[in-house]
Amino acid sequence: MATLTAAEVRHIAKLARLQLSDEEVTKFATELTSILSYIDTLREVDTAGIEPTAQVTGAVHRLREDALRAGPLADPDALLSTSPLPIVDHQIQTPSAHG
Repeated sequence: MATLTAAEVRHIAKLARLQLSDEEVTKFATELTSILSYIDTLREVDTAGIEPTAQVTGAVHRLREDALRAGPLADPDALLSTSPLPIVDHQIQTPSAHG
């Protein structure tokens, strides 16, 4: 992997909408080149037969199943009465997003 030029770093910064000083351009050219070099090293690793995984800790989701709970439901009028906005036709009236 060739080293990144200052022009390439400035182009990447422009795409990311970053403004870099000349010192930062020099610093990031070195750092980004190092990162890309490491990625090239990782590409050399033989991963044939290795199953893809999102994580390696063995943790599993500990979420409860979605289920309807039996019991009293909230009164819609009581819920609407908590709104500081006006209620029109049993709906909360919100300000227009279009001005």
